[in-house]
Amino acid sequence: MPNSWSSSRLDLHITLDAANGRRAGLESALRTAIREGRLAPGALLPSTRGLAGELGLSRGTVTAAYDQLAEEGHLVTRPGAATRVAALPQPPGEAATLPAPAPAGPRHDLRPGHPDVSAFPTRAWLAATRRVLTRARPDAFAAGDPQGRIELRTALADYLGRTRGVITTPDRIVITSGYYQGLGLLGSALAAAGARTAAMEDPGHNSYRDVVRRAGLTVLPLPVDADGARTDALTGRTDAAVLTPAHQYPTGVPLGARRRQAVCAWARSTGGLIVEDDYDGEFRYDRRPVGALQGIAPDRVVHCGTASKTLGPALRLAWLVLPPRLVGAVVEAKQQADLYTETLGQLVLAELIATHAYDRHIRAARLRYRRRRELLLDRVAALPGHTAHGVPAGLHTLVTLPADGPGEERLLPACAERGLALRGLTELHHDPAGRPQGLLVGFAAPSDRGYPPALDALCTVLASADPDERRPGLRSGD
Repeated sequence: MPNSWSSSRLDLHITLDAANGRRAGLESALRTAIREGRLAPGALLPSTRGLAGELGLSRGTVTAAYDQLAEEGHLVTRPGAATRVAALPQPPGEAATLPAPAPAGPRHDLRPGHPDVSAFPTRAWLAATRRVLTRARPDAFAAGDPQGRIELRTALADYLGRTRGVITTPDRIVITSGYYQGLGLLGSALAAAGARTAAMEDPGHNSYRDVVRRAGLTVLPLPVDADGARTDALTGRTDAAVLTPAHQYPTGVPLGARRRQAVCAWARSTGGLIVEDDYDGEFRYDRRPVGALQGIAPDRVVHCGTASKTLGPALRLAWLVLPPRLVGAVVEAKQQADLYTETLGQLVLAELIATHAYDRHIRAARLRYRRRRELLLDRVAALPGHTAHGVPAGLHTLVTLPADGPGEERLLPACAERGLALRGLTELHHDPAGRPQGLLVGFAAPSDRGYPPALDALCTVLASADPDERRPGLRSGD
């Protein structure tokens, strides 16, 4: 017989050769499928009645074949229970073929920008998912809109207006598969329109510099000091400026009030564009979060937000709030990149925002992260020569190192030996040579139980490091 399928609750694809009899042919087909791994150990087989009906065999023939394979040890049959493939022992001397284990994460995750995914609002997400699926129209399961679902864009327009001071309407928002993609789409649209240069903070996120370069723009370093990006260094030859105004990455300082006004004036006078990366703008611990820069100049600023820091990066949900003139070009770039962002996640996030479950989750996270940051500052204060920087905000703190102690090249491997994952400062500079050294310590990623041991391990490394060489010219706080 040709390849056949059984659809009695289970599908089974086998090649049945009845040349030596139907029972023998069925036994041979099943035995081959098991040995080749197409029927894996523990796999459920169709009922004898269902398989017999699909293959045109008598039920007795199928039952006899199952019994024979069970006698051989290929199948496990029990009265009243379904028939399954047995876990076959390996021949002597033959190594078992097992799937490669998933790579283990760090024992202590202190990487900057990583949220506590163990606190993901599972119950709220499940409840929102049920409501979404219950009332979903058929188009929810069809091909999506490259601009994003209108439900999410509407919810975001309201949410960003009341929490971040963003001035927008749903038609000015584009949903992307993460900020990484959003920045690339925007860079491509700008390059296609004739833009050539983009200023990016120094220090700043080095991966995002690569994204902008791949889009076809030349990256210009924009120095950062205690008041944030040096906006006075922007000129008319700069087409765009990518900033982190609420909480500069990695130094942790906000963009000063005068510089906020100055950069908006620069954009208006030169026709330049400001890209506002609001990556963790919801998390300010000593006051209300600083309002978005976009609220000052909505026609000159692209506001970029993401659910990666509030919920988790696995969702791959981010958004761009665009000046009207850029919407069409970015939507076209999105369509060319991956057609559209996954739809059901958009609808669930829209439901969370509309019911204020998203707000409640962020408020709870804000309280938890504030306590963790305070504990980190207390521990750093007890380490001579180490200085914590930045306002009470975000998901990480920059800790600069004593000038007469070991540098990043020794401390980072020592941390890795203790299972600590964190990041050094120098790699984030456009030119790392001779720059101040420090560690970016994330305080959000570990679980509540895992955070104190992570700090213990970090402080043990920093306190026990042997300062056998000085690093001239560097001071804590430089």
